[in-house]
Amino acid sequence: MAASSKANKVIRQQPKLTVVSRLQRDADAQIACQDNLKFMRKLDDESMHLIVTSPPYNLGKEYEEKRSLDIYVEEQMACIAEAVRLLHPRGSICWQVGNHVHKGEIFPLDILLYPIFKKSGLQLRNRIVWTFGHGLHCQNRFSGRHETILWFTKSDDYTFNLDPVRVPSKYPEKKHFKGPKKGTISSNPLGKNPADVWDIPNVKSNHVEKSDHPCQFPVGLVERLVLALTNKGDSVLDPYIGVGSSAIAALKHERNAFGCDLDKDYIATAWERIHALRAGTLRTRPMNKPVYDPGNKSGE
Repeated sequence: MAASSKANKVIRQQPKLTVVSRLQRDADAQIACQDNLKFMRKLDDESMHLIVTSPPYNLGKEYEEKRSLDIYVEEQMACIAEAVRLLHPRGSICWQVGNHVHKGEIFPLDILLYPIFKKSGLQLRNRIVWTFGHGLHCQNRFSGRHETILWFTKSDDYTFNLDPVRVPSKYPEKKHFKGPKKGTISSNPLGKNPADVWDIPNVKSNHVEKSDHPCQFPVGLVERLVLALTNKGDSVLDPYIGVGSSAIAALKHERNAFGCDLDKDYIATAWERIHALRAGTLRTRPMNKPVYDPGNKSGE
């Protein structure tokens, strides 16, 4: 009886569950955990139609090692030289930067880096101001609420598609008041040029795209550059790709994505986002969605 009871109480071992990770592979993406110079040097001359990135600002954040400003600029110079080599004759470089801060003094990185691009023979098309509503609250100066995007081309013959990035016109019913077109609508039915000041929320804790990166690109910001400065089938490179927002923007619109980062966790997150995009489950903020205004009760 005792033996029978013991037999009835035998506990069967449950099989161990195996966690299966998706392969870091996509037909239209090459994303690697690698030093950017090593990654870029493997790519062919003039093969990239858009090089868009936001390099570290040398602030000592978790994903960078703070060094002297001179060394930082030298490192940027090396990366920019490779970017210029890779740039297609009709392509664009968009370098998104903010300020380096040292002992309370700010050093605008776009001003420091502009001469490097100019000496490389590039032409500045726009200095785009990206403004956002959230960030660090300063006590000894006005709180910073903007950064800049330097958009360069190699020549006067470059890709620029305005229609895909038009935004709603302020006065869509405005009409010509004189001349042969008097009384007809004067605005473009597709909307207006988005101009060079872009109000796009940065990715903070309650943002739909928030990941484990403290300073990630909003996908909508890169989407506007991808749509305006490339065509379907073109190649987009981000040499500081982080968690892959540039790749997402490229792949969403049938471009090829290239990028690298030194942090393996960020690269893993980038691939998770790419797989989610392909599966139709990735959530992103719509490119031209109006910024929420809590004081506007009408919802307009």
